[in-house]
Amino acid sequence: MANGSSAQKVARLARKGKGKKVRFQGGTLFPTVMAVVIAVGIGLIAYARTEAPDTDTPPTTNDHWHVSYGIYKCDAFLPNLVGNLESPPDPNYIKYGVHSHDDGVIHWHPQALATGRRAKMGVFFDTYQLKVTSDGIEFPEDQNAGVDYKVGTDKCKNKDGKEVDAQVKVIVFDQYDDATKSQTYITGFEDIRVKKDGMAVTIAYVAPGVDVPMPESASNLPELGAADSGGVTTTTAAGATSTTAAGATTTTGG
Repeated sequence: MANGSSAQKVARLARKGKGKKVRFQGGTLFPTVMAVVIAVGIGLIAYARTEAPDTDTPPTTNDHWHVSYGIYKCDAFLPNLVGNLESPPDPNYIKYGVHSHDDGVIHWHPQALATGRRAKMGVFFDTYQLKVTSDGIEFPEDQNAGVDYKVGTDKCKNKDGKEVDAQVKVIVFDQYDDATKSQTYITGFEDIRVKKDGMAVTIAYVAPGVDVPMPESASNLPELGAADSGGVTTTTAAGATSTTAAGATTTTGG
């Protein structure tokens, strides 16, 4: 009878436990902690991949690229940004290695933070404290007399000569001597990649539908690109020829 009674108790306990979930000791705390740890680990890996300097992808710290740029307002180019930032050394120039020579040319001889996929127009904007968004173009006090242009406030003439609300857009030309290949951006300007030597970029505040030209510096980018060296450094289109002073280097786009 004792054995039969024990068997019946076991059977009753089995029936009561049927369908119930097995829980970790301590409730749901352990699996919750593990889930958080895994999520944080994945996030850290993604962050590290994004933030790590990309020194093996062009432009590298061994490159010296030249990009023609201009800021176009309504129907004319504004004065170039001034200050080469080398003397006295500007903190952002030390940080990025990107600057200009009052000539409408971005000299991109980057530090690690401006190499590879980090080579973006936002680096140049930060260096000169220039703010370019879909809401307008904002200059620091030492550039363009500190005059800003705001969408919805400052108007431009359209093709019919009528004053209308303007917009900000950035036109990126693949090669400084070819106006037929370009891409237009209407947002995300800071993330525009600097992918190659010899590009041209026009930052425009214009009425919708107005044609935007290449930067004025594009016409003589090879000569302007030589400003950082004692010799003559030239940027040439694919297939073109160039004359280089003794001891100087030649950079070829394309």
